[in-house]
Amino acid sequence: MAYLRLVATSAFGIESVIARELRDLGYNNLETENGKVTFSGDFTDAVRCNIHVRAAERILWEVAKFEARDFEELFQGTLRVRWEDFLPVNAKMHVIGKSIRSTLYSVPDCQSIVKKAVIEAMKRKYRKSWFEEDGPLFRIEISLLKDTASLTIDTSGAGLHKRGYRTSGGEAPLRETLAAAIIQLSRWKIEKIFADPLCGSGTFAIEAALRAKNIAPGLNRAFISEEWPFIPKKIWKTAREKAREMISDTQPQIFASDIDSRVFSKARDNAANAGVADCIVFQKKPLSEFSTKKKNGVLIANPPYGERIGDIQDAEKIYRELGILYEKLDGWSFFILTPHEDFEKHFGKKADKNRKLYNGKIKCYLYQYSG
Repeated sequence: MAYLRLVATSAFGIESVIARELRDLGYNNLETENGKVTFSGDFTDAVRCNIHVRAAERILWEVAKFEARDFEELFQGTLRVRWEDFLPVNAKMHVIGKSIRSTLYSVPDCQSIVKKAVIEAMKRKYRKSWFEEDGPLFRIEISLLKDTASLTIDTSGAGLHKRGYRTSGGEAPLRETLAAAIIQLSRWKIEKIFADPLCGSGTFAIEAALRAKNIAPGLNRAFISEEWPFIPKKIWKTAREKAREMISDTQPQIFASDIDSRVFSKARDNAANAGVADCIVFQKKPLSEFSTKKKNGVLIANPPYGERIGDIQDAEKIYRELGILYEKLDGWSFFILTPHEDFEKHFGKKADKNRKLYNGKIKCYLYQYSG
């Protein structure tokens, strides 16, 4: 198959996690930048990465990169791409865009110019002036950074955080991709206990179980590029079969608890949908009642932080309870994700490490306490 330049996009702060995942999958010569990791491969690799990579947001195919200081350069650069060689005559072309510190700051105009150039390229082969666009969808993005234009096609479709197991989340659900990244940052091993005493809809516990059993996160969902005629269906079938063969019968020790009955029942349902309900011990109990005699465990939590005065006070009480719990659990490591900038003051101890991360558009901090 033809050589491709592939891009695994990420939330800011977890690029290194995705790079490690790609290396573990056998990919080298990686280029890591803010919000993305670039590597080479073919369509089989694009399929494989969509199914297996846990922390990436999307897998993009970069079809061109060139200088574009004005609209004419943008048009000609786009036209040089042999779109007609891979887009079917009835391709539905949806162009999106973004512009950062570029002289071409009007994103709608850039989108329009790219779409026009793609249509002109299609005319070279099909000799038509109008295209129906009622076929498979191709999501094209024009990304402008200063004077450089990058044209990519999304191979994923819905974001890779949409595993398919969560029917509904809590009020502010944690992205599955970020949860998977934090678990990797914690260096949790399946020999250790894993706990989330503020589990909400169960994302941390479920992602930990999927990782422990080596269940590919994209195994049971669909991708936009499955409808592309030039990627044989056999590639997708083979990739999924191999992923199923890799599933382990390991039984990790994972505990998830919460006092909120409304979201707690959702956590159970989500775990069942993910096929890991038998790996997680769910308990309805407040944080203050969490206890264990086991040593050397890993606790990961995304506690509420509150948006109103009363909620903030309740959240800060939880932070204090987490600090008390940390002193009680011998040898346990804590990883707490919260946007609250005064978390350490309420927890009662300065973190060993503090990492800035983003849950969607929410700026958060991962406070890390070693066991």
